[in-house]
Amino acid sequence: MANKISFFVICTILCGISAVLGQLTHRKFEYKLSFKGPHLVQKDGTIPFWEHGGHAIASDESIRITPSLRSKKGYVWGKNKLTSESWEVEMTFRVTGRGRLGADGLAFWYTSQKGEEGPVFGSSDMWNGLAVFFDSFDNDAQHNNPYIMAMTNDGTKQYDHQTDGSAQQLGGCLRDFRNKPFPVRAKIEYHKKALTLFFHNGMTNNREDYELCLRAENVYLPAEGYLGVSAATGGLADDHDVLSILTHTLNEPSAPGAPGSVPEEERRKFEQEFNEYRDKLERAKDDYRKEHPDAKTDDTEDEDKWYESQQQRELKQIFDGQNMIHTVIRDLNRKIDEVIGRQERTISQISMINSGNTGQVVQQPPAGGNQGGQAYVDTIKRHEVETVIQNGRDILNTARDLKAMVNSVSQKVGQGGAAPPSGYENQASQHEVRDSLVNLQNDIKHLINKPAAVPVCPVIETPKCVSSTLLLVFLAVQTVIFIGYMAYKSSKEAAAKKFY
Repeated sequence: MANKISFFVICTILCGISAVLGQLTHRKFEYKLSFKGPHLVQKDGTIPFWEHGGHAIASDESIRITPSLRSKKGYVWGKNKLTSESWEVEMTFRVTGRGRLGADGLAFWYTSQKGEEGPVFGSSDMWNGLAVFFDSFDNDAQHNNPYIMAMTNDGTKQYDHQTDGSAQQLGGCLRDFRNKPFPVRAKIEYHKKALTLFFHNGMTNNREDYELCLRAENVYLPAEGYLGVSAATGGLADDHDVLSILTHTLNEPSAPGAPGSVPEEERRKFEQEFNEYRDKLERAKDDYRKEHPDAKTDDTEDEDKWYESQQQRELKQIFDGQNMIHTVIRDLNRKIDEVIGRQERTISQISMINSGNTGQVVQQPPAGGNQGGQAYVDTIKRHEVETVIQNGRDILNTARDLKAMVNSVSQKVGQGGAAPPSGYENQASQHEVRDSLVNLQNDIKHLINKPAAVPVCPVIETPKCVSSTLLLVFLAVQTVIFIGYMAYKSSKEAAAKKFY
């Protein structure tokens, strides 16, 4: 019972997903209605499927509709018509200028006829279709610019420049699109008689960081139209650059032109071709078997060898994991060897530096300038003093041991109960004691007579200062030169005034 219920739930979910996917709109890219850099311009200076005019300049990466010069107009129009009832256009552009205010702005067009150079953002007035204006100059002094607005026209309306078309718009939003760190994007979507405008403010590099600017229902546009972009400058000037225009047509899943919906005639044609190729392949296999009866046919053998079993897959995973572990351990060993080598080199360098400093002979400057070129041995170090003290302590301990040994020998000699040593052994012991005492005495004399090196401080050179007499002479000369220059300059100015 539980299995039946779970199966029913899964079937219901799958049916719902398929129904939702069947209602999604299909997007088709229209390359003849789009352009994008790099390699935007051909060798002859033209743009494929587009034409530009006015003061527009096409480059390899973008199209500069108008440069930052006063009273300039430019435009770019597509050569082919957009024939779909639903479409989406994504425009990427930049508006940059040196001033805090800009002018005049940029416009996107979808019209039944191509526009010409005119007064409405560089294109002609009284158009038939849709216009999206990116207005950067405040003509009505309402402090509501830069402003983005959409406006439709049936060919009878004239754009109101004095009010910036505020009474003629379908809708709009107050957004700043000038001097942004990243390109600004606008996505215009017309689907099911509804116009939607999304805007990307260019503050981030995320392509999907759009926000809704306007949405208008019951918008009726021409069934076919041309796409275009225009711009204009006035007393103020901005660079208006269009980087790309990407156009997609939107089709319903049940529409004839929608992807995945194949006509019945084409479907039958494809099925017939598939059946013919399959029959031809089977006949070729039969002919090969008849001509080569002894040859092994792979299709009759066990098909299990073509598939990987669960045990083989697990063994392969274990083997791959062991290989990875072996590789990591080998890399760790190599890195440890490198670290040990670096440590050994560092220790050897430090020991070389210490040995060099121990035996270094330092040339001190002559004291008072009387003795020159005399070499002074470096002063004794702290660790050397500690070594000398330790050696002295060792010598004292050795002397005590020798004294104790001599006392023990004398005690043994004076004991009457003990067997007296032979003459040879007694003489050898006396010689050893005598040699040890002589060596000890020499070491003590050497330590006492060793001269202690007197540390010599470096002589600080007295800075050579300029004498007061030389300073006064220099100031006097400078004053004379300055007075002479001022007198010469005043005489020249007086002579020049005589000519006026």
